[in-house]
Amino acid sequence: MSSKKNTPGVGLDIGTMNIVAARDEEGKTVVRPIRDAFLDLEMDAKRSLKLSKINYIETETNLVVIGDEALNMANLFKREARRPLSQGIIAAGELDAQEILGILINRVVGEPVVEDEPCFYSVPAAPIDKQGQDIIYHTEIFKAILEEQGYEGHPTNEAMAIIFSQCADESFSGLSVSYGSGMCNIALAYQASSGMEFSLARGGDWIDQHAANALGKTASQMCSIKEKGVDLANPKGREQQAIALYISNLISYSLKSIAAEFKKVQNDIDLPEAIPFVVSGGTTKATGFMDIFQKEFEKIKKKGFPIEITEVRHARDPLTAVAEGLLVLAMEEYEDRQGG
Repeated sequence: MSSKKNTPGVGLDIGTMNIVAARDEEGKTVVRPIRDAFLDLEMDAKRSLKLSKINYIETETNLVVIGDEALNMANLFKREARRPLSQGIIAAGELDAQEILGILINRVVGEPVVEDEPCFYSVPAAPIDKQGQDIIYHTEIFKAILEEQGYEGHPTNEAMAIIFSQCADESFSGLSVSYGSGMCNIALAYQASSGMEFSLARGGDWIDQHAANALGKTASQMCSIKEKGVDLANPKGREQQAIALYISNLISYSLKSIAAEFKKVQNDIDLPEAIPFVVSGGTTKATGFMDIFQKEFEKIKKKGFPIEITEVRHARDPLTAVAEGLLVLAMEEYEDRQGG
């Protein structure tokens, strides 16, 4: 890697809950997140929005609040914030999704600093537990959005990006799982080469929706409770207990699925050495998450985990790990373009 400052290139993590951009600024990685949500309001709400100094976008027919403010207002009015992405991909039937996503992306990446600046953006793998889910349309729409804004888009698997940000000391070898809002994404890599990639159609939204259904709440309300902080070992009240129950269920389900998938191909994958298992994603920020994960992994390991693991470790920052890994690739792409 070059040590030159301000190397062009952007890493863009397009998540169901958050969009996060990473850039190199004066030799430091700077990340800019925005909530991947919006709420449409009638035109007569304009005065209230102005008085409260809430940022909004005015269309021909209504007003649109984006980002964290959309989620806050949805909770206030007991509405569900609209989400341009669902289960990791562009939401089916969400007619305003592409326009809103273009606005959200522009807010975090800004204008390109060079012509056709490389932007590596995250895409999920196809889910093994939801047949027929197509990621091609999703991938190409984001490439088009980025090109419209002057970038050269490079789709990259979300879980592989974690390997690039968290496993430099292991020559980019590792097993990673990203517990996102829409999906769990999993990747196995050895020396920067992908050995296997897949996803599971469960994540933070699955937790919120199932907990909401159990208690007669909205998913937005459960998400707000979850993000304020839940101690999984000592949940307070029925809402936190429901969230803790579904987080534990997701951990168990994902580890059993990972073991089963790798057992199918263990004769085709011959790793010469043990690798780390890196855990990332916003859902993992719950207090006690890694304790439960470690215990569940030990149970699976006793039954015969098909990959030799050196250690299980948490990403340094589970909310930015994907964007940071994509930035590594984007900067490398720009330098290669310059013949560096």
